[in-house]
Amino acid sequence: MTAPDSLPFAALLEENLASASPDLLRQMVKTFAEAMMSADVDAACGASYGTPSEERVNSRNGYRHRQWDTRAGSIDLAIPKIRSGSYFPDWLLERRRRSEQALISVVATCYLLGVSTRRVEKLAATLGVTQLSKSQVSEMAKVLDARVAEFRNRPLDTGPYTFVWVDALTQKVREGGRVVNVHCLVAVGVNNEGKREVLGIDVASSEDGAGWLAFLRSLTARGLTGVELVVSDAHVGLVSAIGAALPGAAWQRCRTHYARNLLSQVPKSAQPWVATLLRTVFEQPDAAAVRTQMAAAIAGLDEKYPKAAEHLEAAREDLLAFAAFPREVWKQIWSNNPQERLNKEIRR
Repeated sequence: MTAPDSLPFAALLEENLASASPDLLRQMVKTFAEAMMSADVDAACGASYGTPSEERVNSRNGYRHRQWDTRAGSIDLAIPKIRSGSYFPDWLLERRRRSEQALISVVATCYLLGVSTRRVEKLAATLGVTQLSKSQVSEMAKVLDARVAEFRNRPLDTGPYTFVWVDALTQKVREGGRVVNVHCLVAVGVNNEGKREVLGIDVASSEDGAGWLAFLRSLTARGLTGVELVVSDAHVGLVSAIGAALPGAAWQRCRTHYARNLLSQVPKSAQPWVATLLRTVFEQPDAAAVRTQMAAAIAGLDEKYPKAAEHLEAAREDLLAFAAFPREVWKQIWSNNPQERLNKEIRR
């Protein structure tokens, strides 16, 4: 069972790509759409652009421009023309809304997980483009790589970032002909406009203190400032890295991660009641009421499940760090488990 406040990362990635750098997002979508059309025309012509071939059946003849309205803004698409007949991408004409959604999904997926030929080929197929060669897919992936890297390494200049969440997502990747697990380190912050922004994502071979410290220091080098509270699970290496890289920032134990830890201390039949009891702590109107309700929750647990009560008592101050901030920002602080949301929303 999880805490009720969810953080929908798929939608969050799309929203923050646009809000953090709308010009870049439009350029990424434009780049991918035009690469798709170029590959489509190459297939129709029987040969790549500018390549002599006995199999060529047609050739290009310039471009015509068309405005394409997307949630990232209006994009000027350069649609290739061919000498014999005409070309217009069916996936853009007939399924305009679907194609726009799919392209935004491409950008979000590329940002989060990186681009691969298999992923690009699969995403292209959702648009109805199914005759791409491996070389064409590889070329499209290379074009996107530069855009993805540009966004991932952008300056963090919309701070200060008062609240930051960090977590790790386990991914399977192919290295040296075998599949291994790597850890995708994720950071999300609240910028000076009060909006959540994806600050950074990096890959580490293991979720240890050294990996977290390097990741957090890379964020500060890019301009992460003004952090007053960091929310994460209780991973020892991560908590130590937060203290070293962000001195002066308080630490809040993630309520969702902790809820799972606490529920493991009681029988399954009691878990709904315990989860509800813990949730009431975070639904109080002020800091004094929060602490009073926490004491009541511990006392209530102690009557039936002393071990769980000890567990909650030990985590009391880590869970209540948010209470030192004004009531109006509490919902900005509370976060659901990023790993669960990323698995459900991005990888589907």
